[in-house]
Amino acid sequence: MVKTLEMHERKIAYFTMEVGFDPAIATYSGGLGILAGDTLKSCADLNVPIVGITLLNRFGYFDQSLDSAGNQSEKPVNWQVEKFMKRSDKIVEVQIEERTVKVGAWEYNVVGERGFSVPVYFLDTNIDGNSEYDRTLTNVLYAGDRQYRFCQEIVLGIGGVRMLDALGYYGIEKYHMNEGHAALATIELLHKFKFDYDHVREKCVFTTHTPVEAGHDTFDVWMVGRLIKDYYPWQSKLAEHNGQFNMTYLALNLSNYVNGVAKKHRDVSMHMFPGREIHSITNGIHAATWTSPSFAALFDKYIPDWRHDPFSLRGALSIPDEDVRRAHDENKKVLVDMINAKYNAGFDPAVFTIGFARRATAYKRADLLFTDVNLLKSIAARVGKIQIVYGGKAHVNDGQGKDIIRHLFQIKNSLGSDGLIKMVFVENYDMALAKKLVAGVDIWLNTPHRPLEASGTSGMKAAVNGVPQFSVLDGWWIEGYIEFKTGWSIGPLKVDDQDDSSEDAKDLYEKLEKQILPMYYRENWKWNSMMRHSISMNGSYFNTHRMVQQYVTNAYFR
Repeated sequence: MVKTLEMHERKIAYFTMEVGFDPAIATYSGGLGILAGDTLKSCADLNVPIVGITLLNRFGYFDQSLDSAGNQSEKPVNWQVEKFMKRSDKIVEVQIEERTVKVGAWEYNVVGERGFSVPVYFLDTNIDGNSEYDRTLTNVLYAGDRQYRFCQEIVLGIGGVRMLDALGYYGIEKYHMNEGHAALATIELLHKFKFDYDHVREKCVFTTHTPVEAGHDTFDVWMVGRLIKDYYPWQSKLAEHNGQFNMTYLALNLSNYVNGVAKKHRDVSMHMFPGREIHSITNGIHAATWTSPSFAALFDKYIPDWRHDPFSLRGALSIPDEDVRRAHDENKKVLVDMINAKYNAGFDPAVFTIGFARRATAYKRADLLFTDVNLLKSIAARVGKIQIVYGGKAHVNDGQGKDIIRHLFQIKNSLGSDGLIKMVFVENYDMALAKKLVAGVDIWLNTPHRPLEASGTSGMKAAVNGVPQFSVLDGWWIEGYIEFKTGWSIGPLKVDDQDDSSEDAKDLYEKLEKQILPMYYRENWKWNSMMRHSISMNGSYFNTHRMVQQYVTNAYFR
């Protein structure tokens, strides 16, 4: 039975540019959207009185196709909105330049484990009466030019607040902006509360996810002035920074609670924004979503209440080794069978398999593993064969990201036929593929430049499935790693955040040869222990139930 609240009883509004609930609902691009979806799922499980606001993204992010050389091409995603959502009869309006743009909404309900429902509204401008251009504003995620992006953010922030009012959500006490895309909500709130700046600040919560200046949304001031005119209080200079209209500064200046998404990210953010009070709430994943069927059955047997209380996964240490190994072997077979059927890769379930899947962008250093291909092959010859699964999309306009994918294909094609190292790059990486990959590999690899990984969540998804992590000490892994217990570090914990890729590669190869591969192939009991510790120590903590409870006590109802 679905449990609901009256609209006036909803106390928190959660604004996010993207959200990922289901592979068939193409309203996400990657980690930020999946985190938002996991957050709202945990809110539903925990009976948190929240309502979500996002954009419809009628044609998704994009479907990725790769040719034999790794050249990426994109096409719109075809998904049926009506199959998953119900159109609301409410219409609000926003002003863009001299135009009045109508904004509608589609309602999707997230139902928790015990029946509590969280409504999420997907804003839509494909409405009769709008111009052809305006009808496209909620079509594609992260597409178009800077004007298109800012228009989308007008719809999300200003249109989102107006839609909540139109729907009857009069009791909202906190407006939570998941990244700066929604910061224009603060401007609408200033108008709503007659420019009582302190009152608006008290109502706003802001989570920043980006540890580099280039990752924050900025726009030319003249363009913003043309699009929004005097609706923004220009004399306040709330959003101006270095001559640009900066969405992060707008959110910072009008939020009473600001947080980064890991302890290290908090420190980096405080350095980026000196004089600001920035807290930390480390990200998590929705355990019930990302736990594979085989491990879910195992947890149901040994830890019956884990879905409602993922903290109880600390009891995984008592699960027999043979049961953990059997569950993992099932997952690995699913992954290997899928890869062999689609790519004819000749993968072997008995061979040590590394997983690396995330957005294709330079700071992720996807090719660090192949710094010295000959050395890697000699390690495989001496200690044991290696299989590697890559995945990830490059943004449509990111030429460097597309070059990274092509480079990985060149490496794959150069490995030869000796079978020491086999590699595949899975096409069109999405939630469905991610579920197979994080559960089916033997170790999860992460090699970002420090300190550019704000948090990361893919390794958390692996951990709840008993897969250890092998990662640079950045983001969440600084908090989650215990050497030889939950995985391995790559390189030292840097205080000055100055990378040395040759140093990191040397440590990667040394640990792979002397610790990881020998343990996997010759000391199964130690590997099984690491799997159990990954679940017990990281799966039980790095989840959105813990994260949401921290938001409730630290940000929403403090």
